[in-house]
Amino acid sequence: MSVLIRRPTLADMPEFLASARRSRSLHRPWVAAPDTPAKYRAYLERMAPPSNHAFLVCRSTDRALVGVINLSNIVRGSFQSGYLGYYAFAGHERQGHMRRGLRAVVRHAFKELKLHRLEANIQPGNAASIALAACCGFRQEGYSARYLKIGGRWRDHERWAMLAS
Repeated sequence: MSVLIRRPTLADMPEFLASARRSRSLHRPWVAAPDTPAKYRAYLERMAPPSNHAFLVCRSTDRALVGVINLSNIVRGSFQSGYLGYYAFAGHERQGHMRRGLRAVVRHAFKELKLHRLEANIQPGNAASIALAACCGFRQEGYSARYLKIGGRWRDHERWAMLAS
């Protein structure tokens, strides 16, 4: 089954929030998806280009939201790099949708945005996220202790990266 990627809009808020709320147990403790109107609006503002690009992964058959992929903190100049974050919505995990969506976003990042490097920081216990990064061609580069504060705690992360070449 194919997917499409597109930018989120205010019109997506009801389906997005319902999907995020339904997915809380799937996401915890890895990510805190926006789950209120105020958090969703803040997410849209924060993910505005050119430094950030948000994508919804949708099933092509019915346009249902299956997940989110974010490119953030894009630095231009001699760096040409950005960070990648992603999560599936409950009921759509382990079906290949995110793999296809992630590959599409990576192509967009390298071909359209002309980035040189993408980095994904993943908590060591998040086997599904690590498997997704690995199957899409990311390589583990290192380990960052107490790297990101998620759910009120500083959490260790593995650094996974991919180069355009």
